[in-house]
Amino acid sequence: MSSREEKLAAFGRLLDIMDDLREKCPWDRKQTFDSIRQNTIEETYELTTAISRHDMNEICKELGDVLLHVVFYAKMGSETGEFDIADVCNRISDKLIFRHPHVYGDAAAKSAEEVSHLWEQVKLKEKDGNKTVLGGIPDSLPSLVKAYRIQDKVANVGFDWEKREDVWAKVKEEIGEFEEDPSEAELGDVLFALINAARLYKLKPDNALEQTNLKFIRRFNYIETKAKEQGRDLKDMSLDEMEALWQEAKTINN
Repeated sequence: MSSREEKLAAFGRLLDIMDDLREKCPWDRKQTFDSIRQNTIEETYELTTAISRHDMNEICKELGDVLLHVVFYAKMGSETGEFDIADVCNRISDKLIFRHPHVYGDAAAKSAEEVSHLWEQVKLKEKDGNKTVLGGIPDSLPSLVKAYRIQDKVANVGFDWEKREDVWAKVKEEIGEFEEDPSEAELGDVLFALINAARLYKLKPDNALEQTNLKFIRRFNYIETKAKEQGRDLKDMSLDEMEALWQEAKTINN
């Protein structure tokens, strides 16, 4: 692994390259915060995809792409005199120290759960922090992730089930209501209850769903490949024939 000096040198090299690109490359010089915003979103999703696949080489590559965007925004901020990469690093460092009084102060927290509770209290004390418990949740978060964060935040101030097993009654209640009224509103209640159950059992619903998505893709791709090998078109195959291949796929692409 790289030494501290090598890491600092590598980061300095990236900053130097960014300086060059803003000065000498017409495309890079033309960019603004707004123009690369969508690219930032795409790069972030590409990183999360690599993480879901546990592909360390791809994770390293995508982290570089995300870091490039951080450096790019900081460079543009420095050009207007509003902030630079040092400000970015110092602000996150100050925040980390402030939010870890159990490491840098006198507070005590012996478990991850205690740290989570402490964080919610500390965040409300920040000068530019959240003024309400749910105030810091970004509007643009994907709904599945947002629901988890909502539930996690209110739980940290005591609004939670006394026993995690109690959540199943709520899940069953919401499923029953959805069966009686299959509407978006009732479906939302079912999903919200299931996400709450996932949180209580320390499962990340977004990760779980993505793993299922990837598993389904692998298995369906197997069906499609087998059909092509047989000179068949999926649309001409019966459901029973596709189901047989699906069962094969389950034993091969678990």
